[in-house]
Amino acid sequence: MIEVFVGVGSNVERERRLAEGLSRLHRQFGRLRLSPVYESAAVGFQGNPFFNLVVGFETELSPPMLVASLRDIEIACGRGPNAPRFAPRPLDLDLLLYGDLVVEQADLHLPRPDILQYGFALKPLADLIPQRRHPVIGYTYSALWTQFKGAGKELRAVPLPEATGNDVFR
Repeated sequence: MIEVFVGVGSNVERERRLAEGLSRLHRQFGRLRLSPVYESAAVGFQGNPFFNLVVGFETELSPPMLVASLRDIEIACGRGPNAPRFAPRPLDLDLLLYGDLVVEQADLHLPRPDILQYGFALKPLADLIPQRRHPVIGYTYSALWTQFKGAGKELRAVPLPEATGNDVFR
C-alpha cells in the first residue's frame, strides 16, 4: 500500500460536490485523512471562489490507474470528461503525491508542480503533513508554506461541509 495525497476542489455547488466526492473517495479507498477546508479565489480564470482541501489515503493502484479512478469520480460528480483546466468545476481531484515517487512524463508529474505554485494546494498539504519533506527539494511542507510567495496565499478557513459526515473520514 502506498500513501497518496489528492487535492480536492470545487467552485460549482461546492458543499454538495465536496460531500459527494469525499463520499465516493471513502467508498473506494477507505479511511481518508482530511486537511482543513479553505476558500480561495479562482486562479487562471474569472469564476466563483473554490473550496479546497487535501485528502490522504492508501492505495494499491498504480499512479496511472489512480489518476483514471480520480477522473471517473470527477465525472460521476458532474465534471465533463473534456473540461478545460482553467474553468469552473463541480469537482477537481488532482494527484499531488504518490509516496515519495518522482515522475516527469508528458501526462504525469509527481510530485505535482501545483504544490509549489498554488496556496490552495500547499497550505492544506502543510496542515495535513507538516513535517513530511518534498521528495525533490527536501523542505518540509510547513517550511514551504512559511516561505510561500506564489498565487493564492489569500485563503480563508471554512468548516467542512456538514453533509460530509466529518467523523467518518477523520
